[in-house]
Amino acid sequence: MQQVRKGEELNEEPLKRHLQQKGLINSTSSELKVKQFTHGYSNLTYQLQIEDKEYVLRRPPFGAIKRGHDMGREYKVQSGLKKAFSKVPTMYAYTEDAEILGCPFYVMEKMNGIILNIHEVKKRKMPAADFQVIANSWLDTFVELHNVDYKAEGLEYLGKPEGYVERQVLNWGKQYLKAATDDVPAAEKVMKWMEANQPATYDHCLIHNDYKYDNVVFKDDSWKEVTAVLDWEMATLGDPLMDLGTTLGYWTMASDHEFVQQGIPSPTVMEGNPSRSEVVEMYAEKSGRAINHLVFYYVYGLFKIAVIAQQIYYRYNKGLTTDPRFAQLNKAAELLCNLGLHAIQKQKID
Repeated sequence: MQQVRKGEELNEEPLKRHLQQKGLINSTSSELKVKQFTHGYSNLTYQLQIEDKEYVLRRPPFGAIKRGHDMGREYKVQSGLKKAFSKVPTMYAYTEDAEILGCPFYVMEKMNGIILNIHEVKKRKMPAADFQVIANSWLDTFVELHNVDYKAEGLEYLGKPEGYVERQVLNWGKQYLKAATDDVPAAEKVMKWMEANQPATYDHCLIHNDYKYDNVVFKDDSWKEVTAVLDWEMATLGDPLMDLGTTLGYWTMASDHEFVQQGIPSPTVMEGNPSRSEVVEMYAEKSGRAINHLVFYYVYGLFKIAVIAQQIYYRYNKGLTTDPRFAQLNKAAELLCNLGLHAIQKQKID
């Protein structure tokens, strides 16, 4: 967490009036301290400190279209899920009033604990044994989420699970082509292969679609309890193995090429973490699901992450955002497409 990046400041006076109207603060004259969570690349997340209280505010990135950054949906998902899956923050307020911040946004509970991004892990100098506990707790929560009875919770509105895989392959391909800025031969090959090799039958459940170490909050450094899962903007109803594939796409290993480790910096490179294949075995054992078409799901995960990176770079390239972290994301997207093609050729995920 750091000071707010230039150009991403919040309009504090109308925000304080909104907080007061929602009963979250007593007075608009109270001092508001704002900091920004900096590890994310998509929706912007801020910590609000006021009147001895702490809240978190989420808003879309500057220059982004609404698709993929639907704050109302993200708020509704977490509100509806809270009873069946306790590991979501409490939602406090949502508004589409553009007079406040110029965009829809919501305010939620600040979840205290530890978020494991690569910087946090290096700072803590964690032993290998910790990651064996972390991986187990983290996967237990993943399986718990996939076991939620979404129909009993009235969450059918989240998506149409029938035809999910086919739609995802088609839509991510369209989105890549729309955001393309460079000629990447591997991207075309991966898209064609996925279209021809997608599974025809599959399970469906509630899926997170961005489940990785830095999107969960651990209670403490015993690593035995996850208190919250964050970043629900892509949650839907679909194939749980598509969810697993996205997770595998982010699961960088120490044996991966140095370019891969730099392009997808993740705590999973640290000693003690399971390999991607071992993650699959652990998930299969914990969930009781058979894992077929594994290379497809892994390649899909890599390609989806590539498209997200390319879309962010497209905004940067058009001058819609100036965050310097985005300057090389086109190279990251190309790398991910090449990794996908390599996995197809080798028929391996490690």
